[in-house]
Amino acid sequence: MDYQRYIDWADDRIVHDSRKVVLLFLVVTVVFSAGLGGVSTNSGTSQFTTGLPAEEALQEVNDKFSPTFSPDTGSTQLIQQETNVLSKPALLRMLRSQHRLEQRGTLRVTSTSSAASIVAKQLDPEATTTEQQVYAVEAATPSEIDAAVRRAAEQNPRFKSLLSKDFNRKAASASATIGVVTHEVPAGISSGSGQGGSSPLTSIQKQAGFTVSSADHGGITLFGSGIVADEFSNVVGDSLILTVPAAVLFILFFLTIAYRDLADMALGLLALFMAVVWTFGFMGLAGIPFSQMLIAVPPLLLAVGIDFGIHAVNRYREERETGASIQKSMRITTDQLLVAFFIVTGTTVIGFAANLTSALPPIQDFGYVASVGITFTFLIFGVFLPAAKVELDRLRQRYPIPTFSETPLGAEDSALSDVLRGGVVIANRAPIIFLVLILVSTVGASYYATGVSTSFSQEDFLPPEENPDFVEALPEPFAPSEYTVTEVTNFLDERFDTTQSSQATVYVEGPMRNDAALEQMYRAGNNPPDSFVREDGRADSTSIVTVIRDRADEDPEFRRMVERNDRNDNGIPDDNLEQIYEYLLDSSARGQALEYITEDYRSARVVYTVEADATDAEVTTDTRNVADDFRYDATATGSVVVFQAVSDLILESAIQSLAIALIGASVFLILIYNMLEGRPSLGLVNIIPVVVTVAWLGGTMRVLSIPFNALTATMLAITIGLGVDYSVHVTHRFADEFDENDLETALDRTVRGTGGALFGSMLTTTFGIGVLGLAVFPAIGQFGILTALSIGYAFLASLLVIPSALVVWDRVFNADWSVRGILGFGRSRPPAPVDGDD
Repeated sequence: MDYQRYIDWADDRIVHDSRKVVLLFLVVTVVFSAGLGGVSTNSGTSQFTTGLPAEEALQEVNDKFSPTFSPDTGSTQLIQQETNVLSKPALLRMLRSQHRLEQRGTLRVTSTSSAASIVAKQLDPEATTTEQQVYAVEAATPSEIDAAVRRAAEQNPRFKSLLSKDFNRKAASASATIGVVTHEVPAGISSGSGQGGSSPLTSIQKQAGFTVSSADHGGITLFGSGIVADEFSNVVGDSLILTVPAAVLFILFFLTIAYRDLADMALGLLALFMAVVWTFGFMGLAGIPFSQMLIAVPPLLLAVGIDFGIHAVNRYREERETGASIQKSMRITTDQLLVAFFIVTGTTVIGFAANLTSALPPIQDFGYVASVGITFTFLIFGVFLPAAKVELDRLRQRYPIPTFSETPLGAEDSALSDVLRGGVVIANRAPIIFLVLILVSTVGASYYATGVSTSFSQEDFLPPEENPDFVEALPEPFAPSEYTVTEVTNFLDERFDTTQSSQATVYVEGPMRNDAALEQMYRAGNNPPDSFVREDGRADSTSIVTVIRDRADEDPEFRRMVERNDRNDNGIPDDNLEQIYEYLLDSSARGQALEYITEDYRSARVVYTVEADATDAEVTTDTRNVADDFRYDATATGSVVVFQAVSDLILESAIQSLAIALIGASVFLILIYNMLEGRPSLGLVNIIPVVVTVAWLGGTMRVLSIPFNALTATMLAITIGLGVDYSVHVTHRFADEFDENDLETALDRTVRGTGGALFGSMLTTTFGIGVLGLAVFPAIGQFGILTALSIGYAFLASLLVIPSALVVWDRVFNADWSVRGILGFGRSRPPAPVDGDD
């Protein structure tokens, strides 16, 4: 394929039509900027659960087994902390808070309950309203209240569950309690397992919090899903406000060092700004919402854009130092770098596009947007920036535009060049020994990385309980919001009995009129798995079978009907099931029955109680196994199952995208080096430092106890993208130098020229992205730290590993094929002849 004519055409446009090129790109920037206003946001965990079979089953359970015309409800917790929440003043504070909330119509309160209400009813059984309960407590003496507390603890099982673990029945004291306020809210609040980025309860709970605090009911804190949703939304914005200015400062500082010229740096910053505008404008025009996953995109654009910009300007300066004209210098620069940028873009896009194979929509969106953004970055830095640089230097010839240092990074007489040559020194002395050591460390790191855990929970999206002191000391607008969710959840875990059993659900679809329908449901509870709670040797569960048995105990006529249709006398009807169901739906048990079977008798649900200390993975596996025992279509679902399914998919996505990215990048590099250089083996050399970088990063994740979560799941694919960026620049520059020089000279010129640009790019992006570690959103902080490490590893691997790999490559492909040649005793390719040689 004659690719050079396309490069020549692009060179001509950049050099001879530079003004038209610049104008065209600016117009396109204005077009994309129109889409910025259309970028919406999507945060929280619900975006990850959408489309999963377990989530769809849970959605159907919520839709089908709720009363048809009943309003959706949500709840707010009133968390009270005092020396003794069961003292008379504390009980009155809780009851008056409940009453005040009930009186506010905008809060849509349907009911309230608390330990204080239970005590008040013990004092006055006729006190059915909160106002009456206030009067009952006000009229009681402290000793009467203490006696009422003891009776409540003895007679009402729910009473103790509302009190902290330090409840002392004899002393009638506890340090904390929980009250519950139920609201009627707009439709949809009850469905789904994930926490969305917004909630109808948010404004209600904010108003409720103000209502309680304004009444000076001290010691009472409000908590609920609306407050959690609000913090989900705020934590991303606060993280960006905190980290972006710091990132900008670091980037400006290191770009100043890298460019050492204000006009050149301004061009680089303009190109970076255009890349971000194009990418986010495209998102707005395409209707792709901005989510936590896409927080990773701007740092990636900065990383690749800064690298491209420094390389373009540095390579151009190398040619200008030889005395070449503006046009000739830029033509040589773009002739080489357009190819290198294309290789980087192709492999990087493959790395990010590998995420499109994920079953999780947010990870798919990340792969799509990152691929498009990197393509935009290639066009802007490969075409616009060189054309703008040509125009700038032409203007400098006509006008007194200040010019500072134009010396390229890594010049031959610089101190930096001696440092960059470290990999070449190793390659000249002991390349094989060094590569063996690298191989051992890579295999060891890879094996160690298999122990990296996987996490998916709401806590991944929340800020830490306490921000660092320096963050708290920041002035507005950098100071983060006041967060309480993590502190409250930790308080609840610590002070209240959270070891109560949770639940898992099996959603059954099939003809429930069939004679064996209830028997198979009953038999599914035999020999329950370890994570299920046992009762009389069977799984503790609730279903339509439970409703039938409870009704039979209360209704003699119904009991006789069940007995007539029970063939094996186990209390489960086997015949005429439709009559059984119709009797239930015509009785007072209708509402209870419809919680477990639909009116068309085509769907049912079974709710199993699971052990509190069982892991989510154990519960999910066991629930799926039980579901498989049903002869009808049965799906394991419930919040535990849904979240575990997402966690499994996160790990699967990470491994799958890694494999696809590595294979795809390797094939692409082999093909492209065969087409461009006639040396496909250079593609394999190119991928070696990438594999090393991925292994080192995986091992580091385990060392730092950073799991694969909603954001870090993409890190391995990102590492391939960024790692290929660095290794391609080194390998491609070497291929160009190797055409005209001997091996050692080619390596030396490569690491001095390209290595200098890589060093500037590495410092800028490592510190610029590394400041994300300051984010109040933990997942962003972990992402920033890992991205900075991956860039540092990619830089070190490219400059240390590639020279030794190229020496061995030369011995294998350009020396004799004997063992002596490979080990270094054969003669490498002789230096290329210079002008005047015979």
